[in-house]
Amino acid sequence: MNPENNKGIPARIISVHKGRFGIVSEYGEGFAQLKGKEYYYDGDTFPTVGDFVIIDYNKYGDSRITKTLERKTYFSRRDPDKGRGEQAIAANFDYVFIMQSMNHDFNPKRLERYLTVALQSKAEPVIVLTKADLTDDYLSYILETSRVAEGVKTCIVSSKTGYGMNDVLSYLQKGKTLVFLGSSGVGKSSLVNALAGERIMDVNGIRENDSKGRHTTTHRELVMLKNGTMIIDTPGMRELGVWDVTEGLNDAFSEIEDLANRCRFRNCRHETEPGCAVREAIESGRLDEVRFESYIKIKAEAKYSEDSVDYRRQKELRFKSIVIGERKKRKDVY
Repeated sequence: MNPENNKGIPARIISVHKGRFGIVSEYGEGFAQLKGKEYYYDGDTFPTVGDFVIIDYNKYGDSRITKTLERKTYFSRRDPDKGRGEQAIAANFDYVFIMQSMNHDFNPKRLERYLTVALQSKAEPVIVLTKADLTDDYLSYILETSRVAEGVKTCIVSSKTGYGMNDVLSYLQKGKTLVFLGSSGVGKSSLVNALAGERIMDVNGIRENDSKGRHTTTHRELVMLKNGTMIIDTPGMRELGVWDVTEGLNDAFSEIEDLANRCRFRNCRHETEPGCAVREAIESGRLDEVRFESYIKIKAEAKYSEDSVDYRRQKELRFKSIVIGERKKRKDVY
């Protein structure tokens, strides 16, 4: 984990706070901050929960993070506060648990978004339908889930009664990292506690009238279970603005991509063009129009994010050229 050309101590990010990172290394748990030059001037990747990094260890205070190591899996979203820009969510995980509760908060469109992001990350997605103790109508939820995520493993669980927990426990293996995705009140913290066999995370209830919950997890953090499995819990994300999800979109909506490739015109917008295989499938009932509308909406957001990436890159290049110019001026003066 520590390449030869990186001097320092390897560590892993276990939590993210404003300007400060929780880390774990051979010296145990502690805190670290970014080394300014490497991140703000040289453009190294800003770390997120799950990242492996190199640190200058400081036993008397915060260590310094000098480098973010290459990621094997990673996902992000459009920054909800800034509107433009990317917000890193998690890195270096093996499974993405996409969680939806079997109550009023079950949302197929949100599930489509989570699945798109999960597939983009290159990790294995697993859909976990929680709160099985609140309903006897499992079939309708399973059918709706399979319509959105055909071929993706689905587990039905109740953290309260223990129903279905064996299916989830099969993913708990030493050295593996799981990331939990879901909106507030879906039961992420409850599931972490059930898997751990002890209360390690606070749990809040939900409002009975709409099944929506309050935020329990306020920041992203990585916890380690006694068997060596690591879980990245994320704050509830009711809205997930997509960032770069080109490949994930193709995988999540593969049937629409296949149809689009059969259209007469390569630049078909799937509206009124003759020979449109997508419109034909919708009109014949082979393709759900609501699902197609979700595809179009996510694709439009992905295009916006792609334009934002180009904008950010150009901005960074301009900033770097200014910094280099200022350094040259000072050197000339000296």
